[in-house]
Amino acid sequence: SVQVLTTGSWPTQSSPQCNLPSEILGVCEKFRSYYLGAHSGRRLSWQANMGNADLKATFGKGQKHELNVSTYQMCVLMLFNNADRLSCKEIEQATAIPMPDLKRCLQSLALVKGKNVLRKEPMSKDIAEDDAFFFNDKFTSKLFKVKIGTVVAQRESEPENIETRQRVEEDRKPQIEAAIVRVMKSRKILEHNNIIAEVTKQLQARFLPNPVVIKKRIESLIEREFLERDKVDRKMYRYLA
Repeated sequence: SVQVLTTGSWPTQSSPQCNLPSEILGVCEKFRSYYLGAHSGRRLSWQANMGNADLKATFGKGQKHELNVSTYQMCVLMLFNNADRLSCKEIEQATAIPMPDLKRCLQSLALVKGKNVLRKEPMSKDIAEDDAFFFNDKFTSKLFKVKIGTVVAQRESEPENIETRQRVEEDRKPQIEAAIVRVMKSRKILEHNNIIAEVTKQLQARFLPNPVVIKKRIESLIEREFLERDKVDRKMYRYLA
């Protein structure tokens, strides 16, 4: 299944390069053709760092399991359909997964007790580029369905947190401006606090806009001559057709 996220509700993220398996690429292209055919003028970029997958795996003595993994983990595991041994560097070259993400992915697949569907040599917590990985045909579990999480990345630093919030606010500006224009096009003339209330009502299902940000977007629309202040009552705004 595919979940489509819109930039108005989600912060813009870079789309890390990831070489999806050929079996998955065909399905992705079919959905792309369908989606862009139904929604002209839109763009679609795959966020492989946010997906998940269910894989059917057969281990030694024919023991079968269903593995619930991230998209990155899926890309790594499917390489072992055609290889017995791969180094971390070889996996990076084959998948193009960013190295920090790849290392967390490999730690989750090889170093977590009860989830270690891969083997690592040498068996150390840290991962070097020349460390070797093997499919663990001796893996066993009492559960048919095995959920393999991902080792958690370090939390954002305060500067990174501020940058993320700023990026979210930047992404939401067009959504807020579009809501202001819809309100004013319908009402023609409206008082400042009523604009804030109606714009908030329109957008609350997606996010709660900051009144200060709405005010700034009103100012921007005035500068671009979408709106104007009433000459008598400066708290009133008029829509300019």
